[in-house]
Amino acid sequence: MTSAETQIRALLDSRSAAMGDKDIEWVMSLYSPDIVYFDLVPPLQYAGSSALRERFSDWFGRWTGPIGQELGDLKVIAGDTVAAAWMLIRASGTLRTGQDVDYWVRVSNGFQRSGDRWFITHEHVSLPVNMQTRTAVMDLAP
Repeated sequence: MTSAETQIRALLDSRSAAMGDKDIEWVMSLYSPDIVYFDLVPPLQYAGSSALRERFSDWFGRWTGPIGQELGDLKVIAGDTVAAAWMLIRASGTLRTGQDVDYWVRVSNGFQRSGDRWFITHEHVSLPVNMQTRTAVMDLAP
């Protein structure tokens, strides 16, 4: 494993911990100011750190406690200044509605090095869709 791959894996572990703690400042420090983020929910994209901060702040507020963020099947390829990763992430916890959640999503990331740090420049989160019912399939596991 290259040094860049190790650094990307550490960044992703840090993101999971920051998401779990719902620490908006820590989370945002991992993303590029010009992030383009494709989420499960509308709109089609969140562009820029202000839009993403608003999205994450709303999402964090929907949980009563920590948000479980388990990485699975992580793959990383990295050059000197750009990198990509794809993985499965298990989200779990309890929503403010009292509903317990436990589902896996598919995530792809693009990264760019700036100085001695890597930043997430693109993130795409998705769920499989049952095309007959046009509903998300949330009960799959690796």
